[in-house]
Amino acid sequence: QVQLLESGGGMAQVGGSLRLSCAASGRTGSLPAMAWIRQAPGKEREFVAATTNTGISTLYGDSVKGRFTISKDNSKNTVHLQMNSLKPEDTAIYYCALGPYSRLTNRYSVWGQGTQVTVSS
Repeated sequence: QVQLLESGGGMAQVGGSLRLSCAASGRTGSLPAMAWIRQAPGKEREFVAATTNTGISTLYGDSVKGRFTISKDNSKNTVHLQMNSLKPEDTAIYYCALGPYSRLTNRYSVWGQGTQVTVSS
């Protein structure tokens, strides 16, 4: 019923910035949080960031803390991920997801199609 559409991915240089967006349509039901989760080829999913429906409370993965910022635009039902000081290890497909306010990636039940982020060294 709810759909997530990511955008804003692309290529960036080391130290550069990108801003991802995720637009949600439909009802989120009882799922209290939106999150960004990434996955590189051959690697496990990695939690990036999450925010509650209000956009006030936030969680960050250790690898992106201090560099990435998640925010919520409730008027457009959209969550953003501002990525600064990008590193090659940030290269991955970034997925928007709905689920609990948690760092556990397997707890999220609704996923977007993902957007590719490539950081060149």
